[in-house]
Parts: sequence; structure tokens; C-alpha cells
Amino acid sequence: MSQSLSAFLLFALVASISPGPTNLLILAHGARKGLRASVAPILAGCCAAAGVVLLVGLGLGELLMRHPQAQHVMTWAGVLWLSWLAWRMLRSAGEPLDVGAGKVFSATSAASLQVVNPKVWMMAVAVIGVFAAPTLPVWQLALAFLLIALPCMTAWALLGVGSTRWLRAPGRLLWFNRGLAGLLLVSAWAAVLG
Repeated sequence: MSQSLSAFLLFALVASISPGPTNLLILAHGARKGLRASVAPILAGCCAAAGVVLLVGLGLGELLMRHPQAQHVMTWAGVLWLSWLAWRMLRSAGEPLDVGAGKVFSATSAASLQVVNPKVWMMAVAVIGVFAAPTLPVWQLALAFLLIALPCMTAWALLGVGSTRWLRAPGRLLWFNRGLAGLLLVSAWAAVLG
């Protein structure tokens, strides 16, 4: 394995496992719906993030750099959507885990979130700027990122699943959901205020 591939894999691991909006929502979804119900959003979110890496590598990143207004619109769309999701999470903070069968973090929501998530775009620009080379083509970077992201996001869902028994107490669930909603807001607004 080349040194640049090893460095990229480490970068992909850190980028994928670190707390971010999608990971926090997968954690909450895993706690509420279980691992099986989390598979589709995990796959969609990871594929969308890898797709962003591929698109940036194929030239979309350069296009966005030339049009800062498009970046600005994408950032604000992401922040507003994440704020809305945090508000929904806060409003249902005290509902028991088995209530709210219709409130699912769908595959479409997970993929869409990755597309408007400023963290994903900054990560993709960094990946292409630092790691893309003739010996490490863009498609390989996107595939490697996907293969690293899948177990990382699954770990967040498993963390949610593992916390289910502890969260059966209504007071704990209330504070867990409030905490996640607050973290989601912080992670969203840090992109525009930081």
C-alpha cells in the first residue's frame, strides 16, 4: 500500500467517524428504530458522500470555487435544513422510543443531507486537493471513502442501538434527544459562524 493511500485512509477514517450532522441523526435513528431500519439511510448517506468526493474530483469542486454564491446558497440550505431537523428532534424529545413509527430518517433524507452538508463538501475538496494523483485516481478515492464510511456510520447506529435499554427511562431519553438536538444545531451553525 502506498504512503499516499495509507494517509488517505486515515483521513477518511477520521472524517467518517467524527461527530457530524448525519452521524448524530443515524445515532438517534438507531436508538429509535434499530440497526435494521438504519441500513438504508447508512448506505444512502455513505454513497452520497462518496458521490460528492467523485463529483468534486471530476470538476464540480473547481466550479463551486468559481461561484461562491452557489457555495453560500448550499451552506445556508444545509444549515436551515439541519436546524429544522434539530427542531423536530427537540419537539419529540420526550416521546417513548416505540412511538412515532412515521418519523424515520429515510435513505432519501440521509443522501440529501450529505449533498447539502458543508462538512462533506469541505472534506471532498480537501480529499481531492491533497490526495488525488495519477497513482491514486478520483474514483479510487471515492470508493475507498465509501468503504471506510460504511463501518464508521454503522458504528454510530450501533451506539444508538446499544443505548436503547438505557434510554427506556423517559427522563434519560428526554435529555439524550435534547442533547442530540443541541449538538446538531452546533454542528450546523459552526459551518457558517466559524
